[in-house]
Amino acid sequence: MPNFIIKTHQKNAVYKGNQIYILNKGMNSGKPQKVPFTNSYVILFQNEEDAETVYWLAYSLWKAKFWHQSLLGSVIPFLRIADFKKDFMSKVNKMLQEHELHKKQIQALRLLEQKEDQLNKNIALISEMRRVILLRYCK
Repeated sequence: MPNFIIKTHQKNAVYKGNQIYILNKGMNSGKPQKVPFTNSYVILFQNEEDAETVYWLAYSLWKAKFWHQSLLGSVIPFLRIADFKKDFMSKVNKMLQEHELHKKQIQALRLLEQKEDQLNKNIALISEMRRVILLRYCK
């Protein structure tokens, strides 16, 4: 079972070991990232494998808009740390019961991320080619 600590990220704090950051304000609340956000929670781990496993669980929850039900506030919605801890811990425990399925889903998500990045690069190249052709045509 992954051991981790969830706490509010402080601007100038330096963390040792492995960690992921979870955005806690705005409509993208719950979004995980390896580098700190301004408004985020930090999840500290003892090893890289646990961090990677929990990162993909957090990514799945964010993409499924799981945290939207817990957002508070009318102008800038935010996610309370108590709500985040409670719901996140229950999801981690559920994931551990179905760990083999979770591993397969992580592999599928990684493959989809790679394909999405590849498609975005292709779209950027097509846009650049279009721009160059139009510039030559307009001269």
